[in-house]
Amino acid sequence: MNILHTRSRACLLGSAGLLALVVSAPAFSQTPTPAADQAAQVDGEATSIVVTGVKATRSATAITTTEIQKILPGVAPFKAIQTLPGVMYVTADPWGNNEQNASLFIHGFSAQQLGHTLDGVPLGDQSYGNFNGLSPQRAIISENVGSVVVATGTAELGIASTSNLGGGIENFSSDPRAQMGAQLNHTFGSYGTARTFVRLDSGEFGNGNSGYVSVLRHRARAWDFRGKQKGWAANAKFVHDDSNGKLTAYFSYSDKQEPNEDATTVFKNPTNAAQAYQPYTRPFFYPDFDGAVAYLNASGNVPAAEAQNYRNYYSAAIRTDYLGYIKYQAHLSDQVDWSNQVYYHNNDGAGIVAGPITVAGLPNLFSLYFPGQNLKTATGNSGYAIRTTEYRIDRGGILSSIDATLGNHQIQLGAWYEYNSSAAYRNWYALDVTRPQDYNPYSLPPHDPLFTQYASEMRTNVLQLHVQDSWQVTPSLLVQGGFKSSLQFASGTFPVQPIIGSLPGSASALPEGEINTKRWFLPAIGAKWDFTDSEQVYVNVQKNLRHFQPYGGGGVTPWSSGSQAAFDNLKFNGRPETSWVYEIGLRSRRTIDSSFLTGIEAQVNYYHVDFSDRLLGITPPGAIGGIGGGGISGIDAALTLRFGQVFSLYNAVSYNRSIYDSDYSTITGAATGTRIGGIATVGGVVPTGGKLIPVSPKWMNKTVATLTLGDFDAQMIGDYVGRRFTTFTNDASVKSVFQASARIAYRLPASIVGLQKAEISLNVTNLFDTTGASTVQASANTNNYNVYPIPPRQWFATLSVNY
Repeated sequence: MNILHTRSRACLLGSAGLLALVVSAPAFSQTPTPAADQAAQVDGEATSIVVTGVKATRSATAITTTEIQKILPGVAPFKAIQTLPGVMYVTADPWGNNEQNASLFIHGFSAQQLGHTLDGVPLGDQSYGNFNGLSPQRAIISENVGSVVVATGTAELGIASTSNLGGGIENFSSDPRAQMGAQLNHTFGSYGTARTFVRLDSGEFGNGNSGYVSVLRHRARAWDFRGKQKGWAANAKFVHDDSNGKLTAYFSYSDKQEPNEDATTVFKNPTNAAQAYQPYTRPFFYPDFDGAVAYLNASGNVPAAEAQNYRNYYSAAIRTDYLGYIKYQAHLSDQVDWSNQVYYHNNDGAGIVAGPITVAGLPNLFSLYFPGQNLKTATGNSGYAIRTTEYRIDRGGILSSIDATLGNHQIQLGAWYEYNSSAAYRNWYALDVTRPQDYNPYSLPPHDPLFTQYASEMRTNVLQLHVQDSWQVTPSLLVQGGFKSSLQFASGTFPVQPIIGSLPGSASALPEGEINTKRWFLPAIGAKWDFTDSEQVYVNVQKNLRHFQPYGGGGVTPWSSGSQAAFDNLKFNGRPETSWVYEIGLRSRRTIDSSFLTGIEAQVNYYHVDFSDRLLGITPPGAIGGIGGGGISGIDAALTLRFGQVFSLYNAVSYNRSIYDSDYSTITGAATGTRIGGIATVGGVVPTGGKLIPVSPKWMNKTVATLTLGDFDAQMIGDYVGRRFTTFTNDASVKSVFQASARIAYRLPASIVGLQKAEISLNVTNLFDTTGASTVQASANTNNYNVYPIPPRQWFATLSVNY
């Protein structure tokens, strides 16, 4: 650990100790401690981003359903939180729905290094080829989201996650409404968008019963090709609430078919015509089958100048998910609650690519499976073949917690257990030139695969325990302390092994075996001091863990390490990634007795992270390397100014510096402890030491301006993302980008329309039609990377009525 990291740790630990000792400080106020469930209870009437936070000793921000739907009716929860400080979320579609090209970073950590839940149910690590969860937009319909709480520094101790090195994103569903009624939203707009949402609420009936059911149909053509991103979803929720406790049951169904974008491979220093060809978009040919066939020559080759950025026939993600839970929070006494929640999730899905057979090493692959044969004939004579990765997730679990108030102490004991059976099958199908009507991006081919390249079966058991004490030392001072234990027992087998040499980076059979990781003591301590009626300072220190990903056949996982020897080395000598997170901040919320400026909310937060045993996918593909440790430091600041009920202005600025401590060796796959500098690999040593973590920007700025004049309101959003490095040695980068969006809406007078509520709105995304880099994928040490384009300006009109 370097001197800077040591001093940061000492200062923040000292700050925590200082706050814990200030028991004799004057009690200026008895401001109630904000809690996560307060955000969860907000449903539809809040009209602002909660800048002052909802976690007592952590930096956190909540955004409610009203603000989410203002951004764009039906927007994905991840897309909605991009206005929050320290958060970068970009996609190549305006809704934020497409998962293949999504990029989420919070304080230098990617989505796969954060914790994600819906009503406490774990949503996994958000990998595109997911093995342990699903995206929020598949777990809940956007219009049913009550709020999203983003803890940017550290997640709660009890969050059900095996991946949260950093913060957490907690999604909360809205409860049924008290009055019987119906809601109908319909959105139409650019590229044939048609989105219809219907919700029926029972209102309260019987003794504390209420519920709702809702259905969604979404259709929109992709902006740069003719595929349709579409799907159906349904949600239902039932609540029984009485003096004995609260029973909640929730069910979600999602069926999505999403044609994907193709990224452009960019070479900073191209050495031939194919590398120099770098189109802004790579549109698919579908449904133009004749055009796709004509694109190839008689041998099935793509145009030579487009060999790096060729066009596929189509690509898509199809996913079907069932998710449900039953939760009962029993009021055992005035001081003790016992909550138990059981959940189940099943996923059946596939990632599909129909592409030319002469690119990306495919001639070698097919020659191994069809030795001596004409490869074009063997794959249907169209020049294209269809590759699928067919997924299965079957998981269930239980969450249990006891909350007890003992004098000035609030004690929480909790446990989470999950069993997961997941699988990934890599299949190859022929694309028969005589039956083009049988193939589309919305379903699997209607016949058996030519061959299964590999098949993985994973079994995982997770057990997590935690205990926490929230001690109200004085009316103005709260101290929190506790720890969690996190255990994962994972095993993987390959019922179908690839032919040796058919999988890049693997010169032997894929590894099988079991890896068990146990970390019994992951501590956390924090404090909050309300030193005035309107201001509070908080500090938090926490150790976090990200377990090895139990996934086979791809990604940075032990079961994809390329050989049994590499797997065994990780099993016996490797350690899962860990981090120490430190944060200190100041929050303020003031009401001003003025005819002009009437309110100010502000938060400033400094954080530092020391991470260890960071894993990295290195050359050749399939190899796993440890890049050792590193450090992350940064500052977030957010401010909201309110001018009566008419106008509010929100601005958030973020600075983040995330670096690797060490170079790594392509020979040993381990950190070298050196910093040789430069960009050239020397003796197998890649100079990553001291370099910034790619893709995560240093600077971000978000602005939201809202104007309300009677039944009319308007909103402008600005989102600035700074320069992002795109290679591990930082020799290439993409420029900063600023995008804006706008909304105008008018609420029709209830006396005229005879409805509880009727509103028409118009949203415009990418208002200034900005071009540039959306999602960036760092895939090389130097020179080249992959980038997705920013979607163009689009407009959407929505009619929303409540009966």
